[in-house]
Parts: sequence; structure tokens; C-alpha cells
Amino acid sequence: MTFKLVYLVSHPIQYQAPLLREIAADSFFDLEVLFEDDFSDGAYRDKGFAVDVHWDVPLRSGYKNALIGDVDLEATVRGADAVWVHGWQSAALKRAISLARDLATPVWMRGENWIGAMPDGAPPMKWAKRLYRRRIFDKCSAFLAIGSKNKTYYKDYGIPDNRIFSMPYAVDNAFFSARATPQAAAEVRARHGIGAGRKVLLYAGKLSRRKHPELLLSAWQSLAGSAEEKPILLIVGDGEMRAALEAKAGNGVIFTGFKNQSEMPAYYAAADLFALIAEREPWGLAVNEAMASGTGVIVSDEVGAGFDLVDEQTGIVTPAGDLDDLTAAITLGLARSGDMGRAAAAKIQGWGFAADIDGLKAAARRVAS
Repeated sequence: MTFKLVYLVSHPIQYQAPLLREIAADSFFDLEVLFEDDFSDGAYRDKGFAVDVHWDVPLRSGYKNALIGDVDLEATVRGADAVWVHGWQSAALKRAISLARDLATPVWMRGENWIGAMPDGAPPMKWAKRLYRRRIFDKCSAFLAIGSKNKTYYKDYGIPDNRIFSMPYAVDNAFFSARATPQAAAEVRARHGIGAGRKVLLYAGKLSRRKHPELLLSAWQSLAGSAEEKPILLIVGDGEMRAALEAKAGNGVIFTGFKNQSEMPAYYAAADLFALIAEREPWGLAVNEAMASGTGVIVSDEVGAGFDLVDEQTGIVTPAGDLDDLTAAITLGLARSGDMGRAAAAKIQGWGFAADIDGLKAAARRVAS
């Protein structure tokens, strides 16, 4: 007998689609996914990248799915062994949580929150936020923690350990490792005129203020040596800050614009070091992608992934906003990039979809017990 699991999430997400296919392929589960909207399953304007995006990987194939508005939600929830929700922000998700509670269907919560990324603020707003979340959490029977800081967040709300199950925030490691080949890296370098022996520091993501690409540019400019002696700073992505960054950049900095999912492994492979130095970053799945591609990482101490994935072997953690520390980290990281990349590739293999499915099964067995 299979476990009927209904998953509700805002929209098809490129990171989640391969995981959902893996869950659907496991005979333990009968998975049905309900989306609030399907705007991402086609061309759309991405506000963060500030460009039109059409993902080049399948988002809705390989698992049962529908729009919430196209199904009888009450009947679907009643027929489920558990309802798994990703967050609680929208009216639709809150309705599903309340409906499941009324129908005595267990609710599993998975979110990205941790106090460093999503602080409660000062009283009285802090008290109001915590009261609101407690009311949501009281309707949930299990919590699927994406990492250690997320688990601590739930525990701070009084959730006991036996209701928290590990479901690591992961990407399709095999997708990245298989495509991050020396040949793919060489093709990227040739495309952008980067010599085979030249070190490359990579930024990949939205060019937004919270991500602080301007700080990375300043750190690169602070490195010793001329532009010809420094590593190439390869900036992959687009967004509101691109024009300002290009105006400051000069020689040695390459802007590629937005690159699609299937293109990214080659860019990670072409780099010696990847940097994500954002503030208030709930996780940062680009860290997973880089590590799966065999690239060491620098992260700020406000990036959630850093607490679980980045250690002295796989990368370097720097204080958010600290230019001098970041500059020193880049110098050290580039000197150790080969060893860090190999360690990163090894470590990320234990942080994948198999662990996610194990966490879901553990939650399901608790329901059955």
C-alpha cells in the first residue's frame, strides 16, 4: 500500500522538479503536486533577473500535477495520508493547512526560514509575527528541515525533535556533476577568451542589492596585481545592478548575462572558485550547484547553506559586508581551489535527493505509527 502525499507549492520550480520526479518514481509514495500558478512553465518576466526567462529543463513532467484551482481541494486533502506545504505565505496555502487540520489530515511544513535570513524584528512587531507563526505551526504535525539553521528555527518555536525530519535543501547533483566536464569548462573559457591557465572567480545569480555583487567586484579590484595578473571575475546573471556594475568593472571582468539551467554546469566547471556573499540568504542553492560541479565556494555568514556545506575543506565563510576579509578569502581560496573543489564534490554527494526521500519516509512512518 502506497502513502498518498499531496504537495502544495506556489509554482513549478526548476530546482524542485527533478526531486518531485524522484519521489514519484519511488513505489513508497503516491505523489500529487498542486501548484497555485504555472507561470514559470513557459516564458515569463523574472523580476530578479530583469529579463525574460524560459527554463530549458522540464518542470512539470514525470509526476502527477495540477493547478489548485482545477481540483476539488477538499476531496484531495481528505484522500491524502499527509499534505506537504512549501511555506505559508499565500491565502491558498493557509486555506489548505486549515482544511487539512479540519479533516484530520496531517500537515507537513517545509520552509526556508532561519532567524538570520528572516529576523523577527523588534517588539511589538516581533511578538505579532511570532504569534502568527505559532498559530500556523500549531496546525502542522511534522516539519521538514532543509538544514541545521532551519531546524533551530523550528525548535525556537517549541517544536520537539521528534516532529522535525531532515529533508536537506538539495539540487540534482548528478545533473551538475555529469555536465561539469573538462571539455565543457574549456568551451566556456574559449567562448569568453579566458586562457587555460587563468584563474576564474565566479558570481552566478541575480544582480540584486541583497546579493552584493558590488562587494565582490570591489574585493576583486582590491586583489594584488594588475588586471592581467588577477583572476578573471566571471559574472553570470542579470538584474537591476548590471549597468552600474559594468560601469565600474573595467578589464578582467566578464558579464555573460542570464544563463539557463542546462548551461550552468559548464560555467561552474570553468571556475576555480564560486562566491555567494549575500545578506539574509535563506539557503543559496547555487552553493549546492557549484559544489556538485566540483568547485570550491566562498559564502558570507548570512548564507544558510554555509552552516551545513561549507567547512575548511570545501570553502571559506566570511563576515557579511567585510571587504577586507572577503579579499583575503578570495586570495586564499584561489590558492587552494583544487583541493577545495575536490572536497566540495565529495561532500555534496551526501546532501542529495536520496536524503530528502529518506526524510519524507521517516515522516510518513511517524504518521503510520
